[in-house]
Amino acid sequence: MVEKNQQEWKVRKVTLGNAIIVGAVMMLIGVVVGANWNSWFGGMAPYLGLEQSASNEINWDVLNNVYDKLSKKYNGEIDKSEVVEGAKRGLVDSLGDKYTVYMSAEEAEEFENDLHGNVGAGIGVEMGMRDGYVRVLRTLPDNPARKVGMLAGDIIYKVDDEEVYMLSTEEVSKKVRGESGTEVKVTVVRDGEEKDFKMKRETINNVSAYVEYDGHTAIVTVTRFDNDTGTMVEEFAKKFADKGIKKVILDLRGNGGGYVSAAQDLLSLWVDGEPVLVQKSKTSSDKVTNAHHGKALLKDMKTIVLVNGSTASASEIVAGALQDYGKATVVGEQTYGKGVVQELFDLDGGSKLKVTTASWYTPKERSINGEGIKPDVEVGRTYEEINAMKDPQMDKAKKL
Repeated sequence: MVEKNQQEWKVRKVTLGNAIIVGAVMMLIGVVVGANWNSWFGGMAPYLGLEQSASNEINWDVLNNVYDKLSKKYNGEIDKSEVVEGAKRGLVDSLGDKYTVYMSAEEAEEFENDLHGNVGAGIGVEMGMRDGYVRVLRTLPDNPARKVGMLAGDIIYKVDDEEVYMLSTEEVSKKVRGESGTEVKVTVVRDGEEKDFKMKRETINNVSAYVEYDGHTAIVTVTRFDNDTGTMVEEFAKKFADKGIKKVILDLRGNGGGYVSAAQDLLSLWVDGEPVLVQKSKTSSDKVTNAHHGKALLKDMKTIVLVNGSTASASEIVAGALQDYGKATVVGEQTYGKGVVQELFDLDGGSKLKVTTASWYTPKERSINGEGIKPDVEVGRTYEEINAMKDPQMDKAKKL
């Protein structure tokens, strides 16, 4: 094992950061050398809300001039298809919005699989960005990562000896996944020390919601908001009366969101027809989303909602609305703070564009973007407690 102190890690990160900056510059070259730029932009502009009008027109001649010089003077081969891809990505990245992204056909397929829980084969870990690194948030029972000894809090440093600690959570997850039965080596950093784990990937069972019972308490865990999530929880709720359930704990910890319509469906089990979400946009009129009528099976049920720093987007919509209406007590840690709405647009060749189109607010018009939902009862949970299978947040929820 090789020991490294935190200062060394910061130095390595800065050094690699310089390389990333260079890579970003190269990517931006793709922006200015897009082949057939004017025709491409004409087709792309409507998806970005950049209509080609006299008041909004951009002079792309300077970009074509740069491409002309590169095509004549660059000492190397120029792949025009890569240039166009780089141009698309660079244009979107220039907006500076981390939620507005261009996805190639391959990335779009991966995004759709993630959204619907089709993760294929992997090692069974939930990851998230913490303190500038992608860390293990928890390992799933009876899956490879837990069996070999990976722990919550571990920094994902390498995958198959390739350094990945500078990548996003999505990029690291993609590298960890693969065909079932294939071997993967994951190197983590724990307390400044590298640890190698070799394991075989397995198919991961990844339902969006499930229920467990503890006496007269139903514990409903929602891992993401998929198309069928609301229906699944509704089916659970229909059985609560027969089981003598007196309290529901809705666990949204680690839930990064999903479809807003799924959040609407879930909230309709507690809120009958009232507004659950307000959207405000610079490009369109305000929009109010109401809960469905006649679905509120749990409107009088004592409810506790568990949240943490990885509770985001649609999960925050649910927690915020239930908190506003006094339908639930929110317990845990301050949520992530993603209070913006995205729309997906299909582009040519299977690529997609995800665009931030609005900001969302709770029914009482609280904005949580960048701030998150503050729990009614704050209870933390350390990595040590997670690894020791201790859950003070759940313990508190059961006592309320």
